[in-house]
Amino acid sequence: MAQQLTRNQSLVLDALTHAEGPLSAYTILDKLRDHGFRAPLQVYRALDKLLEFGMIHRLESMNSFVACSHPDHHHHDHGVTAFAICEDCGQVTEMHDAGIEERLSVLAGREHFKTEKTTIEIRGHCQNCTSG
Repeated sequence: MAQQLTRNQSLVLDALTHAEGPLSAYTILDKLRDHGFRAPLQVYRALDKLLEFGMIHRLESMNSFVACSHPDHHHHDHGVTAFAICEDCGQVTEMHDAGIEERLSVLAGREHFKTEKTTIEIRGHCQNCTSG
C-alpha cells in the first residue's frame, strides 16, 4: 500500500531519488530553496516521515540520507540493510542478505536482545574506482 506523501515529503524523496549519492539535510534544503523550503525543520520533518515509511535510509556514519532502492520490500521493518560505501566516488549500494539477517537474529537472540533496526555500513572501494 503506497503512502500518501505531502508536497514536502514528495520533494525531498524526489531530491534523494535523483541524487548521485547520499545527501545531508542541509544539501537537501539548498536544493529545494526554489520550491519554498526555508528552514531545516521542513527537511527534517519530511525525512522523519520518509524514514518511518521505509522510503529512505539514513547513513549514520555520513549523517546523510539515500532513497531506498527496494521501497516495496519493506526490509526496514524487521531485516538487515547493508550499504557498501565507496571511499573514492561516494557511490552507495544497498544490499540485503537473508543469511546475514538470520545469523544476526541468532546472535541477538542468544543475548535476549530484541532488535528494532540493523544497519551495516561497509566502507571500501567500488569496482569502478579499483579497476582504474
